[in-house]
Amino acid sequence: MWFRPIILSGIAVFGLDQLSKYIVVFGLDLQTRGTIDVLPPFLNFRMAWNRGVNFGLFSHDADVMRWVLIAIAIVISVWVAVWVRRDGAGLWGQISAGVLIGGALGNVVDRLIYGAVADFLNMSCCGIENPYAFNIADVAIFVGAAGLILFTGRKNAA
Repeated sequence: MWFRPIILSGIAVFGLDQLSKYIVVFGLDLQTRGTIDVLPPFLNFRMAWNRGVNFGLFSHDADVMRWVLIAIAIVISVWVAVWVRRDGAGLWGQISAGVLIGGALGNVVDRLIYGAVADFLNMSCCGIENPYAFNIADVAIFVGAAGLILFTGRKNAA
């Protein structure tokens, strides 16, 4: 069944994303505390409610942008699933699609429930301080997109 790897990887990523947000934002009360140094400077939790796209871009009209971004994420998710099916992508292409879709839907749920995406991961290194936060869904979207580039475009790519 062609859709099984997409569904399983999507559910796994979506669940991991939502569970991590719940544990860190609510369980560790990051929304009140604001910051938690985990392994400074390499890994810190920094609460950021992202109402726009990457790095908060286009967050000036947050309510309109919220619904636009929800619609875009859903349309892209459906398009990726259809594309991977029609392309006849192999296992890794299907897993990549599921990872991307799971991440996108994780951020959609945040926008639906909270009005913004819960970002909390902050990583810095080598004297360069990163002011931005992200979440597991963001990583999944990036990894899924990279996987689609690498593992699709060839019929039945392994």
